[in-house]
Amino acid sequence: MAVSTQLQGPVRRLSQPQAQARAYMQARPWAALPSGLSALIRAENVRLVPEIVQEIRRQIPEYARPLDGRFGVGIQQGAARAVAQFAELVADDRACPEESLQVYRALGRGEWREGRSLDALQAAYRLGARLAWRRYARLARRAGVPAVAMTALAEAIFAHIDEMAAASVEGYAEARADAAGTLRRARRRLVQLLVGGAAEPVLTECSRAARYPLPERIAAVALRTDGLLGAAAGLRTMPSVLADLEGQGQEPCLFLADPELPGRVEQLAAVLADRTAVLGPAVPVVQAAQSLRWARTVAARLPADAEPGLVHCDNQLSSVLLLGDEDLVKLLAARRLAPLEGLTGKRRERLEETLLAWLETSSGSAPEVAARLGLHPQTVRQRMRGIDELFGEALSDPDARFEIELALRGRRLQAR
Repeated sequence: MAVSTQLQGPVRRLSQPQAQARAYMQARPWAALPSGLSALIRAENVRLVPEIVQEIRRQIPEYARPLDGRFGVGIQQGAARAVAQFAELVADDRACPEESLQVYRALGRGEWREGRSLDALQAAYRLGARLAWRRYARLARRAGVPAVAMTALAEAIFAHIDEMAAASVEGYAEARADAAGTLRRARRRLVQLLVGGAAEPVLTECSRAARYPLPERIAAVALRTDGLLGAAAGLRTMPSVLADLEGQGQEPCLFLADPELPGRVEQLAAVLADRTAVLGPAVPVVQAAQSLRWARTVAARLPADAEPGLVHCDNQLSSVLLLGDEDLVKLLAARRLAPLEGLTGKRRERLEETLLAWLETSSGSAPEVAARLGLHPQTVRQRMRGIDELFGEALSDPDARFEIELALRGRRLQAR
């Protein structure tokens, strides 16, 4: 009963951090064992290793498969190395050398590659420790080892197993970190390809490494750098989002897959609720760069104190068009609005406002324009007579009217 009690504590502590394992090893429970016991243990290991491998495969479902390939080599080598190192521990009173722990780190990395948690591997370690204790205890009793040393034997076995488990935890964490780094690099590369307008075959190949299936349609989101770290955790919960929050020398951005799906934009808006961002139009994936360019065009014109929230380019595509080439809009305004240049500032602003309202109304009647501007119809009629005198036949030319409206809208956007 006392021996059973001694066994339970180390088994429960098997999954504790590496510091716990190091504490066991520093206690050196094997120092109380007779060094001659190591030769008997080595001889017993010939029968113990096959038993451990067989029982692991029988009792742990994850390992119930043929002993071939990397799996077979790993489980047999791990069991053989573990018991051999324990014999050396008893003989020389030395912990496992650092290079010997690489086997168990490799086992931990293998569990990550197989997509498993460490539960199965730690269960295998516990099972191996119990089998070793049973055989070594019988061996020690036959060899006349004192009862007090039997307790030390149990502690020594589980101290050794704890160190192996700690090494596997290290390997598992290393593999996970390596995979995360590789995935981050692949996703950053995919963002760069989307921004650069890469061809679809190139995007498809990179998307596999990035684990981001290419959608039918995609929308870019232009972001500001303020407070993005707070949004990163929320964005990671959205599989539809491909993000580059570092920006790579430019303003950071992200891409949203299939934004037309119900609730997808709303979810993104909730994650970015306290930040200013601009959602570009949904486009085929090979046009992702254009969606980002349009989103950045709008984002660059937002005032510094703009209210936080997700701005939709789809609601202002005409503005995106006009803001896309401000120099051209200025040239168009200089040509089409030249009749207004000789007026005083106030009069020019009033006539521009009235002319744009007249062009934007369906009928162009004085009452309709007056209602739009909050003026008296007679005031509108007076202004329109002045506009007619200044622009003449241009107001009856569809092309001229179109360019005048573009110039007025562009000037209004630039003023904002």
